[in-house]
Parts: sequence; structure tokens; C-alpha cells
Amino acid sequence: MGHRGQGQPDSAPDQRARLARGTKKNDAPLLNALESLCAKAGQSCDRRNAARLTEHVLAQLACLGTHTVTGVLSTCGHQFRDWSADYRLYGRDRAVPEQLFEPVRQWLCDNQQGPVVVAMDDTCLRKTGRRVHGVKYMRDPLGPPFRVNFMRAQRFVQTSMACKGHDGQARMVPVDWVHAPVPAKPGPQADGEELKKHRAARVSAVGAQRIGHLRGWLDSHGARERTLWTVVDGSYTNGTVLKSLPKNTTLVGRIRADAKLYHLPVRQPDRGRRLVYGQQAPTPEQLRRDETVPWQHVDVFFGGKTREVRVKQLTPVRWRTAGQQHTLQVLVIAPTPYRLSKNGKLLYRQPAYLVCTDPEAEPAQIVQHYLWRWDIEVNHRDEKTILGVGDAQVRTPKAVQNVAGCAVAAYAMLLVAAARCHKENLDYDKLPAPRWRRKTSHRTTTMNLVQNLRHELWGRSIHFSGFDVTNGNNNKPKKGTFSPYSALFYSARYS
Repeated sequence: MGHRGQGQPDSAPDQRARLARGTKKNDAPLLNALESLCAKAGQSCDRRNAARLTEHVLAQLACLGTHTVTGVLSTCGHQFRDWSADYRLYGRDRAVPEQLFEPVRQWLCDNQQGPVVVAMDDTCLRKTGRRVHGVKYMRDPLGPPFRVNFMRAQRFVQTSMACKGHDGQARMVPVDWVHAPVPAKPGPQADGEELKKHRAARVSAVGAQRIGHLRGWLDSHGARERTLWTVVDGSYTNGTVLKSLPKNTTLVGRIRADAKLYHLPVRQPDRGRRLVYGQQAPTPEQLRRDETVPWQHVDVFFGGKTREVRVKQLTPVRWRTAGQQHTLQVLVIAPTPYRLSKNGKLLYRQPAYLVCTDPEAEPAQIVQHYLWRWDIEVNHRDEKTILGVGDAQVRTPKAVQNVAGCAVAAYAMLLVAAARCHKENLDYDKLPAPRWRRKTSHRTTTMNLVQNLRHELWGRSIHFSGFDVTNGNNNKPKKGTFSPYSALFYSARYS
């Protein structure tokens, strides 16, 4: 998914000349795919709201400035109209992220075989207003390790589904987004109801609820027999999530190096309660240091190519945190050597300790699915830097959830539209790469998709004369010859 167009690409002058002649309707595959997804999402709402929702999705992606609601309206050309209906679109649940994510999930499930792999993580959107719903002081993840910094922010939980490619590569596409405000700590006089509400608002409890929601959606849309693989980090590898996993769901997560594990009982007593835990097993760190357990070599796709990773396996075991209903396996990933420069000294990363709720799963499958999880961090970066998720200045609970969620859903639709064009062999990557971009990426970046979408949106109506004329070897062109074509299609907050 998301690879460059097939066939021999045109040279840069030929592409500029073709763009100068304008873009025909059949030359907009990315736009057509996006409009098709928006049409499916708008089937469950009023016709006027569906048309306005499609405009907002396209404007959210093509916006050149700050991605506030007014910025989206200016991109739509509605800056001189009454804007109250556009704000009510979010504040009164006329546009909810769930209806936009529906066609994204459906396309991903219909066009892929095998298990459904999702990654889950939480992210924070910085805010300064004191009356904005869900804003709390939180630890700043970008602070230095020697000093804990705090920031005012909102917390959201995102779920991304893997769009699989060939040779084991995949791209994560957001399929769920929910606001998870940090709960206030109950006081010493709090009753049982307040404590129960506080536990239900913790991020692990919200994650468990979203896993169950996605499993229910798969069961109701013809994917009951497909296994749901959920890949998480250490904050979700706890009893709250593990003990509430639905059926036909496998979880892969990080585990502590000193976690206490137990073998299965060898034999049961003749009388009394049945044993659940047997002899104590080695901790993950002890397993890594045990020279009697051999390392296994598995091939996984990561960082643009297939690499060999060394792992150790311990199965079957049980963990009191996971409860007696789960029989687990533990994987230890050896530190991977790397160099900061070509002639630099050899350094080593920290080992990773993984736990999987399927004791019979292949180590290569577990490690590959876990490595795919890193792409959800790329999702968070693109959402905040390129699409401006969090720029909107809204305060009410519904608007906080819907404005940011619909922006993330627009990003998901863009990725699915690119995957759909790639599957149908439609050339959507028409803009020539800048001269400084000498390396060819193994997949199209989000910024490149946005730039091509802008070209398909505006290329038919904007015509420039002479913007594609090159100066040859003249290294001193005339001053003031700005190119509106480049300013529109290649503008980016972050290159």
C-alpha cells in the first residue's frame, strides 16, 4: 500500500508541461476515491449534512494554514457565509468520527486476508485554555530524562489497523479515536461509586473498552471467524486489559524484565482446589541471560527491508496479572547492533520483552506484528504536524471529540484512498519530487499525498503561463519570479 506509481515515470519537465495543460476529471483518482469513501460515510446522515461533511473532509486535508474550524471554512470558500451550521455539525453530533471510520474499516477488512492486526496507543494534544473540556496537567513526553516537565493537554486513545503489503510490510491506518480525559483523583472520603467511575476512566480501561468495541464491529460485519491481533505497549499490558479480552482476540504487549511467571502445574492434587500455577518460571531477564536456551533467528520486515532478529521463547507459562484464563508465551528480543554513522562504533539497543496470549503463535508472526506497531507513532506525528489535529479551538465535550476525531478520520480516508488507487493500478503520484529529495521512499509519504490531492482539487481551475519554463544553466534568475504553482501545491508546515 502507498507505493509509488507503476511504470516508467515521466521526466520532471514533461510532468510540469502536463500539469500546465490542466487536469481532467479522469486524472483525479485520489480525489475520486476520497469522494467515494465520503459518500459511503454520508449514507447514515442527512443529505445536507453529508455534503457539508464531504467538504470538511477535503478541506481538512487541503488546508494551507492552521487547521481550525475557520481555517477549514476558508479552504471551502465559506468565509463570507453563516458559519453556525458548520459548528453545529460537530457540537450536536451531526458528524461523528464513527461514521467516517466505518468505510475505512470495511475496505481494510474486505481487501485483506488472514487475521486483523491493530495497534493501540494514547496521545496528548497540547492546550492552554482552562475551560476546555478534558484539559489536565500531564507529564510532557518530550521533556528531558533528567527532569520531569508538565504540560496542559487532552488525552485521546487511537486504534490503527494494519494495511498489509508484500514482503511483510504494512502501513497503519487509524480506525478509531476516542477522547479519554484524565480522571481527577478521588479523595479519602470518596464512596464506592466515585472509585468505580475513576477506575473506568483510566487509560487502560478505555483501551479495554475500545478493543471490545472493535471486536464487536468485526463480529457484526462478517469477520467473526477472523482473529483480532491487538498490539500495545506496556501501559496496556495489565490485568485491566488482559482479563477483559473478548473471544478470538490475541494481545501482544511489552512486559517487565522482572515479571514473575509460572509454569503450568504438572499434576493436580487428589483432593482440594485445582492448581492453576505450577513451579515459578525464570523472569524474562533471566531467560535472556540463560545460555542453555538457544537463540532463534527469525526474518521480519522493518525499516524498508527484511532483517534477521534473534529471539528466545518461553511457552507455555502463566502470569498472575493476566489471570488463570490466559496461557501465555514470552519472547525476548536480543539487542540489535547499530551504528550512528558509517564509521562509528558499534552500539546496542535495549532488549525487548514481549508477552502473547496465544501460546502456539509463531515467534516470527509475533515479532512482525509488534514491529508494525511503530507506525502508529508515525500516525500521531502526521496528524499533529501535517493535518493540524488539535489546532481547533473548541471547548464542549462533543466538539472536542468530534472535531479532532473527524480530522483523524479524514487522514485515514486519505491513506485508504491511496491504497485503493495502488490496488487498481491508478497513478495518483503525479507531482515530480523536489530536486533535494534524492532518495526514493519505499512508500508515499503523507505530505506527498496531500500535495497530490491539492493538485487534483485545484489543478483544473488554476492555470499559469510560463511556470514550467526552466532557466537552463542560469544560476542567477531574475528576482521576484515566484511560482504560484509551487506555493499552492508544495506548501507544507513541515517538509
